[in-house]
Amino acid sequence: MNPISNKISGVFIPVSNIENARDWYCEILGLPTDGEIFFGHIYVLPLVGPNIVLDSKIFAPDNVYKVPAFQFNAEDIHQAYEFMRSRNVELTTGIENGHWFNFKDPDGNLLMVCK
Repeated sequence: MNPISNKISGVFIPVSNIENARDWYCEILGLPTDGEIFFGHIYVLPLVGPNIVLDSKIFAPDNVYKVPAFQFNAEDIHQAYEFMRSRNVELTTGIENGHWFNFKDPDGNLLMVCK
């Protein structure tokens, strides 16, 4: 038996300000902002599947994602795109091949939404 599970439990995202990042991600994902900030620099977004771990201790301008490290799912890609646009999220692509688009978080991390 392997001592390491073949399951991802979380994905870290480097952020410059933990409170601002928590509020931004919670708004975009429709989550409450009442969770605990651990050790003054970590906030875990409770998602279905692997969690996202926002961490301001690991932030440096060179650490931001320049390619998407993961994707968020959307049932309706056009509705998701318009939702992000209405929130003034920096969209870096249009809807590509009818299935996905990229955007940046406030720290410049490049992320993806996919149908």
